[in-house]
Amino acid sequence: MVKEEKVKNCSRRILKKIKERVRNLQLQKAKQLLLTRAASGRQPLQHVKEGRIHQQLDHFNRQDVNTFPQRFFVNEAFWQSPDGPVFLFIGGEGPIFDFDVLAGHHVDMAEEHGALLLALEHRFYGDSINPDGLKTENLADLSSQQALVLASYQLVDLAVFHQYISQSFNLSHRNTWLSFGGSYSGALSAWFRGKFPHLVYGAVASSAPVKAKLDFSAYSNTVGTSLVNEAVGGSEKCLSGVREAFAAVEAALMGGNASQVAVDFGCCQIPKDRDDQIELLQNLADIFMGTVQYNEEGVLLSINEVCGVMTNKSEAYEGELEAYSRLVKLAQIYHSTSEEPCLDISHEKTMKDLMDTSLHPGRRVERQWTYQTCTEFGFYQTCEDATCPFSGMVTLQVETEVCPMLFGISQHSLPGRIAFTNNYYGGDNPYTHRVLYVNGGIDPWKELSVVRDRTEGGEDDQIIFIEDTAHCADMASRRATDRRSLKTAKEEIEKHVASWLKSAAKEKLEKRAV
Repeated sequence: MVKEEKVKNCSRRILKKIKERVRNLQLQKAKQLLLTRAASGRQPLQHVKEGRIHQQLDHFNRQDVNTFPQRFFVNEAFWQSPDGPVFLFIGGEGPIFDFDVLAGHHVDMAEEHGALLLALEHRFYGDSINPDGLKTENLADLSSQQALVLASYQLVDLAVFHQYISQSFNLSHRNTWLSFGGSYSGALSAWFRGKFPHLVYGAVASSAPVKAKLDFSAYSNTVGTSLVNEAVGGSEKCLSGVREAFAAVEAALMGGNASQVAVDFGCCQIPKDRDDQIELLQNLADIFMGTVQYNEEGVLLSINEVCGVMTNKSEAYEGELEAYSRLVKLAQIYHSTSEEPCLDISHEKTMKDLMDTSLHPGRRVERQWTYQTCTEFGFYQTCEDATCPFSGMVTLQVETEVCPMLFGISQHSLPGRIAFTNNYYGGDNPYTHRVLYVNGGIDPWKELSVVRDRTEGGEDDQIIFIEDTAHCADMASRRATDRRSLKTAKEEIEKHVASWLKSAAKEKLEKRAV
């Protein structure tokens, strides 16, 4: 029997939920690490302080004096005062936590180099937002540019924070600043270095999509390529099984068997109309997208395990039904690891949730991020390309319908907005130098990052490419379970950071001598 009631807060797509689970798992691991350190007599938590800085809402308008409270964390546990370096972790599309200055590869390096650790939350995410901030008329103050760009004579969020911290800790030119970030915040890390080279000496940008892309069909295509990659457990047979399964689901829906499909996949509603059918197909695709993007992070099956399910022969089914039954099995495995009683595929509820402008402390991200995709980045993961292994019903037209519905932003205006972003930042040839771009070979987001060495203005932007790892895998603290390639990559990152600090110190000595 299909459950007709609508389950509260279950309308978010699976990929977003998997991302949340990855983040939660990282926090749990960080807590375990801290407990281990506490047992050995070290108490880094005692050195962490939370603060707020009142930022101007509109850095481009001197007449507007409105502000918002921007949250940050500081960890002084390792800082070799007064001349030690400063490591800034830049927040992205979500809340920051005290663990952002307590755990992670950047924290490992901070301990080694005696750095002051900082984390700054992105405006309009987490607790860094006014009570009415999610109303459409107020979202105009949300953009990566407001977070980064110097316009006219005004400083912006990160630069103002730099000044605030410098005054609070009596910092000077002797303190070398480096920035760190991953995914969207990785792009912010690179752009911050590009726009404010006098404030930050170097930047690490992990899995950073520095190129805005309206139709990001390459995402789904790269997921398909990764499912074939034998080095991580993929195979041609696996990808073929995925294609067959989605074709079978589509055929069942088009053939009038929506009720049976709802029962098979544990849906909360029967996907009678096209919008709900697309929601279902997107959710099913998200299982594979999440698996590839966060492969071997431990929150879901790995690529190897997913492909094991999708290639497992069943005597009970033959032909198309066999592939369909494997996808049903995979969906059941996902549900068994989630807290959801059923899969909410109501498009109406998805839109209703996105229209909700009330704040849920620290956790609202979908409405804000959707606004940024409409105004700046695109990143719409479509499936119109013939190489896409999922459903061709997920088109650019479908994906961008949210922009006029939620924010009154015309679909026709989107290409121009994306072009502006790329012109401003440089796209995949960004206006940066002394930035280290780190990407994983099976990560779909590498398609929008910098994956080739380039030289500009006499200084190198350098890359580290890890063939068999996924999204932001290099950002975690060193682990015994890391693949050899990942261990090597982390060592390379450490060498770059050490080299930057050495070069910065040398430059300062030379200036003093003059």
